Amino acid sequence: MKYRITLVEDDPQLQANYAQALKREGYEIDAYGSRKEALAAFDERLPDLAILDVMLGDEMDAGFELCRHLRSLSPVIPIIFLTARNSDIDKVSGLRLGAWDYLTKDVTTLDFLPARISAMFRTVEILRSGDSTHTSAIEHGNLRIDEDRKEVFWQERAVILTLTEFWILFSLARRQGDLKTHDQLMEAANVVVTNNAIAAHIRRIRDKFREIDPDFDGIRSEYGMGYRWYSV
Repeated sequence: MKYRITLVEDDPQLQANYAQALKREGYEIDAYGSRKEALAAFDERLPDLAILDVMLGDEMDAGFELCRHLRSLSPVIPIIFLTARNSDIDKVSGLRLGAWDYLTKDVTTLDFLPARISAMFRTVEILRSGDSTHTSAIEHGNLRIDEDRKEVFWQERAVILTLTEFWILFSLARRQGDLKTHDQLMEAANVVVTNNAIAAHIRRIRDKFREIDPDFDGIRSEYGMGYRWYSV
């Protein structure tokens, strides 16, 4: 299968460099330089993966708006931010909107970007196949997780998580009470982000459980070390 990637980057030279590097890997690339162009393209046809700059022209948060729009169209399309904005606040904002990764231009090479995308598509292929080398269901009290279907239930009600949030929760809940460090959660979710970004994912997961159960307290923070799952 030949994957189609949408690249939204307003710098013509960078856009050409990224597009060329990805085309060499066999991907089909649709490149746009503005939020307006990308929105029109998304409404006509969804890509298999989107790479978004945050600042587009005079619009400081255009990429965030595009991400929000894409997530309204599909909860599962991999989205990567590739931007010069490197503050933790921006990274947390991007991940809260549902991006799978947040990369900065100062450290992302033309070799690393295709490798990161390839890893994401391997995850997508596993999800689409419905197959797994191991099957696992987790039940702890009010929690039920179906790994194969990527479904989570709390008090018999569905908890809608992004794929990154699912793998973080799955890693925590597999062995109740075990400490999971930030690095272990990054590895489980197949992302490379800051500790603050992991904390943002944890907050979003808690918020989604609390929409169902305001008294939810299943994820415990261990200051400076990581997180544990406790469920009743």
